[in-house]
Amino acid sequence: MLRTHLPGFISWLQIEKNYSPHTSAAYQRDLDEFFRFAGPLQGENELSPALLRSFAGSLYSRNAAASVARKLSSLRSFFRYLQKEEILAANPLAGVAGPKLGRQIPTFLTVDEVFALLAAPGPQDSFFRRDRAIMECLYSTGMRVSELTATNCSHWDFATEMVLVQGKGGKERLIPFGSMAKEALVQYQAEREQVAQACAARGRSWAREAMFLSGRGTRLTSRSIERIILQYGARAKIATPVTPHALRHSFATHLLEMGADLRSVQELLGHASLSTTQKYTHVDIDHLSKVYDAAHPHAKK
Repeated sequence: MLRTHLPGFISWLQIEKNYSPHTSAAYQRDLDEFFRFAGPLQGENELSPALLRSFAGSLYSRNAAASVARKLSSLRSFFRYLQKEEILAANPLAGVAGPKLGRQIPTFLTVDEVFALLAAPGPQDSFFRRDRAIMECLYSTGMRVSELTATNCSHWDFATEMVLVQGKGGKERLIPFGSMAKEALVQYQAEREQVAQACAARGRSWAREAMFLSGRGTRLTSRSIERIILQYGARAKIATPVTPHALRHSFATHLLEMGADLRSVQELLGHASLSTTQKYTHVDIDHLSKVYDAAHPHAKK
């Protein structure tokens, strides 16, 4: 049965491709969905174009276009792996087209909105110094929220104001962080120590290496940070729901608006391809057009 090759494929993703457990699990879910739809498949001859088109049609009926594209991409990768292992002679999905995805302009905050968000945590909040440090660091570095939660205290060099980040595929990069992020991190240390002492007093273990801790002393999760930022975004009266990724987009957009070159922004964001970073130029061009229309004498109507 073709499904018996699925564990080998997942291991190949993790070992050969160096994919994270999170990414590998997403592939697993997508392929489990296909096998639930297709039933037991003994070999290549059962992977008919009709079956694959029917599966694609079922995806369209209950998923957004981006999700359909991702699920078909997972299946296409699995078939390529089976080709490499000489289990399949050809990729059965070669003739099945995926959805056409329009280029999405990332959601980002204005500078004023970022400042309002960073000012939202206050003494009425249980861990306001931690929360402010999290948001300052996300905006100052542009790192992904999963990269932030994975950082340890040893990764942050306060003398050089650089942080070591492990990105997608296990690739490491150094990112500078600004003085405001540094100050927020310094202020947070006393709060972090209080959590550690409370855990020790109760005889509980705590995540000693992790920079950002929950109230129980565990490493803070991406989901928890998403909830925290959403709450402060609402308090700051920002019209659209604020996510950690919006801070990453804001970081890139504001750098480009201030004249940073695209290749440098690519390095800071940890994008493997420049084309991934280029989506931010659409935001920047829109901003420049507005500035031009407002300021240039010959743009007046």
